[in-house]
Amino acid sequence: MNKVFIVGIGPGGVEYMTAEAMQAMAQADVLCGYTVYIELVRELFAEKETYTTPMMQEKERCLWALERAQAGKTVAMICSGDAGVYGMAGLVLQLVEDYPDVEIEVVAGVTAALSGGALLGAPLGHDFCVVSLSDLLTPWEMIEKRLRCAAEGDFAVCLYNPSSKKRADYLKKACDILLSAGKSPETVCGWTRNIGREGQKKKLLSLQELREETVDMFTTVFIGAESTKNLSGWMVTPRGYERKCRS
Repeated sequence: MNKVFIVGIGPGGVEYMTAEAMQAMAQADVLCGYTVYIELVRELFAEKETYTTPMMQEKERCLWALERAQAGKTVAMICSGDAGVYGMAGLVLQLVEDYPDVEIEVVAGVTAALSGGALLGAPLGHDFCVVSLSDLLTPWEMIEKRLRCAAEGDFAVCLYNPSSKKRADYLKKACDILLSAGKSPETVCGWTRNIGREGQKKKLLSLQELREETVDMFTTVFIGAESTKNLSGWMVTPRGYERKCRS
């Protein structure tokens, strides 16, 4: 069919996958993706051919998918969360010009900011931004600038890739930047881990406490705005409806 579906499967649990994502994978001849993500869907489509690559081989993976599609196959490129949020959609679209016979369809998924936010309550109920702390593809100086701008604008902030073995202190560094740029030490924060998978966890805490937390790449971190509250164990950033009702 000369087609690549770029599929966001959400956090990994079947209940988080959209009907459109399931349909795209069912139509595909081949499932392609990072090894961990293919394992999340392998049992659902055990009869299908799969192609996996480890981390740091994203371009090779995308080229393989495009070459198979150019040869007449329908390929589903599997991404966790949403394919367009730190996923493969952008890279595939950058490369597809060299494959004029290939049709592309991007299938939206539930990104961790949304699924993790739902576990905590409504941390992103007003204006927010998402920042990855991984400096593999983005210089740390740019990440620091974006964090400072987020704090100065009083955005709620969702952090992806907050820590790894090589970046063990990056969350602490990010918290220090946000504190120095104006966020209060008492700012309501939260984190979620293994969203929709075995071992799912969540926690609410202050920004000062978050600074000392140990997290990993399976953790998504939420840092509130000035208006964010802990309401009976729920992290809530009000939209302002209460002011509208009073008026």
